[in-house]
Amino acid sequence: MPTISNKGIAMPQSPIRKLVPYAEKAYKQGKTVFHLNIGQPDIKTPQVALDAVKVHSLDVLAYTKSDGSEEYRTKIANYYSQHNIHVTASDIIVTTGGSEALGFAFGSTMDSDDEVIIPEPFYANYNGFSTAAGVKVVPVISKIEDNFALPPIEEFEKLITPKTKAILICNPGNPTGYLYTKEEIQKLAKIVKKHDLFLIADEVYREFAYDGMVHYSIMQEPDMEAHAIMIDSVSKRYSMCGARIGCIVSKNKEVMATAMKFAQARLSPPTFAQIASEAALETPQSYFDDVIVDYVSRRNTLISSLKQIEGVRVANPKGAFYCIAELPVADAEDFAKWLLESFEYEGNTVMVAPAAGFYSTPNTGLNQIRIAYVLNEESLVKAVEILEKGLKTYNAR
Repeated sequence: MPTISNKGIAMPQSPIRKLVPYAEKAYKQGKTVFHLNIGQPDIKTPQVALDAVKVHSLDVLAYTKSDGSEEYRTKIANYYSQHNIHVTASDIIVTTGGSEALGFAFGSTMDSDDEVIIPEPFYANYNGFSTAAGVKVVPVISKIEDNFALPPIEEFEKLITPKTKAILICNPGNPTGYLYTKEEIQKLAKIVKKHDLFLIADEVYREFAYDGMVHYSIMQEPDMEAHAIMIDSVSKRYSMCGARIGCIVSKNKEVMATAMKFAQARLSPPTFAQIASEAALETPQSYFDDVIVDYVSRRNTLISSLKQIEGVRVANPKGAFYCIAELPVADAEDFAKWLLESFEYEGNTVMVAPAAGFYSTPNTGLNQIRIAYVLNEESLVKAVEILEKGLKTYNAR
């Protein structure tokens, strides 16, 4: 019988999605499931983006350019200039979501057995991208008791070996909501220049910065043309996760020429989604202002509610729309499955993402979950109530 590849066997399941069969079973049992497991905002997609697809004048749904529509890339560059990021259309390749952009970045900068340094916990699919590329993740560990603040930037330098090719950050961070300061970005820039590495920054949550804090992009840092690679996406910014449009951005011409070969191999990004994404760039600032107010209120409601549960510890995020909570259980994945399979409160249950999958260090985060506060406040309060009831019942078995 033919065998599966070692790479396929090593490919991790998504902690965000692997419990979906349990949720489907819960639905069939008549339960209502509050989804705290996935970063799918309930915020309305800008109407201008939806209308652009409805009123299109295409006669043929044809391929676009491999690097994306030049008009769209020019408008993206104009959008970045409003955030003090000065790039041109030629510095941008449109991708099928931020995920493909990350795949292009890995493929363009790293070979099998190379190493990438990533602060953990990190976006779970970084484990998948690294496995697919045959690259080893070297974690920089942050802890919930420190609100997942980064250890001294110098700790990154201690992990650099001859096999190290890049440092990868998510800013603001998924799953912790950690927002890097300008000083931290500058220290990382100094390190990558000193050791001739790439600094890859996943900045898809750029707009979501709270408490008066301001996002600082690696593309704003001077003298980083050879080192900086930015990953972006429309998914969260405009609540357009289903569009699957992102981009890879760099002033390193060799990196972009290499990424272009990967882009050509997959032909082109989707046409309708680019039409919607281009139109979304017309979204007024008032849209984001309202969304930020909404998310700050949701965050405050969620964090205060979680802190009232005995034995629960939670970090306070400064950006994005996720938090990590530590539960009074030994195995958060078993608890998450149990919530869906065997528990309900007033006909409801909750789906969460076990946080162990957001680490690369074995046996870490086993009693933690990631929560996405993408539901309205009334639903968040109800979900936390269900979680509290579930913990009491689970631990009393």
